[in-house]
Amino acid sequence: MAWDTARTRQALLDAAVHEFADRGFDGARIDAIATRAGVNKERIYQYFGNKQQLFGHVLETELERISTTIPVTVEQAADLGDYAARLYDYHRARPQFIRLLHWEGLRNGNEPALKEAERTATYSSRVRALAEAQANGTLDPGLEPDTLFYAVLALASWWFSVPQAVRMIYGGAPGPEAERAGLVRLVRRLAGQEGREGREG
Repeated sequence: MAWDTARTRQALLDAAVHEFADRGFDGARIDAIATRAGVNKERIYQYFGNKQQLFGHVLETELERISTTIPVTVEQAADLGDYAARLYDYHRARPQFIRLLHWEGLRNGNEPALKEAERTATYSSRVRALAEAQANGTLDPGLEPDTLFYAVLALASWWFSVPQAVRMIYGGAPGPEAERAGLVRLVRRLAGQEGREGREG
């Protein structure tokens, strides 16, 4: 029977996402990834190289996934609250991405990140979209576009970054619907888009 290389690679990547997200690079184990995937660990070295290269593949895959799933265009910036809501939904459905970024930051500090130039270009395109929306009047120019974009990213992910702080601030977890609705209102206010109709349900 022919070996299904594509399926095996995907199974290993899926297993590695969870292992690295749960334990970080240093705590993750190749044996555990192979066991979770139901694949001999030698396949990991065959397909991805070493542990560092596997982590790079995982992070690159997750970056591409969120970049294509939640893009930012000038048209979408017309309701920045809607963008924040979609980002919140993504993180709630796939919290591993935030954890991977945290582990990357903790491990690398101020060292250059994986594919930093390409990632910088992606962020820059988002900032330019906000700047253009400000220029055409659909987005308030009160904040610099890079500051505004950073604020939206931070606000949408904070719920999943430090859930213990959210619980203490609110006296208990507000629940996804309340969190999401509050985020939408806050981002629209930051963007000067109060009263804008968008996706809140």
